[in-house]
Amino acid sequence: MGIRPKFASLSLALLICTSCSAPPGSVISVIDIVDGDTIVVDVPGHSPEQVRLLGIDTPETIDPFRPVQCFGAEATEFLTELIPPGTAIDLERDEEARDRYGRLLAYVFRADDGLFVNAELLRHGYADLSIYDPNNAYGELLGSEELTAKTRAAGLWSACGGADVPIDPPPVTATD
Repeated sequence: MGIRPKFASLSLALLICTSCSAPPGSVISVIDIVDGDTIVVDVPGHSPEQVRLLGIDTPETIDPFRPVQCFGAEATEFLTELIPPGTAIDLERDEEARDRYGRLLAYVFRADDGLFVNAELLRHGYADLSIYDPNNAYGELLGSEELTAKTRAAGLWSACGGADVPIDPPPVTATD
């Protein structure tokens, strides 16, 4: 889906800090995929930054306090296919710049074609909707993409029965 950002992308300086700026004409690119909803990016003139994709949540694969969840590895693989290391991206922030872990919070768009990566993960059933006010600029659009995936039983909606399911769910037993 090639939509351009709804709001003018804010300068990278606002994402990183209030007194620094990226060199003119610089390109933000993907360095690594951490999991299905977190990436590491190269920001020219700055240290690498972890970015948490806003509006979505993918099944856990690396959280030390939660079991690996159904479809987590698939979500990470799909994100890697969408924006492999080296891919140029545009970041668009919402109201809050960072989460409690210090990660940048952003909507991610592929620079070459404007693909809205967050929405693409929802559309294909690799994520579920996760809107936390005040970061809700794309809430309606992302909600529509999740509904599409649920209706089509795409991805985790058919393979796991929904989001937040452990990789080995407990067996279902019949009761009298």
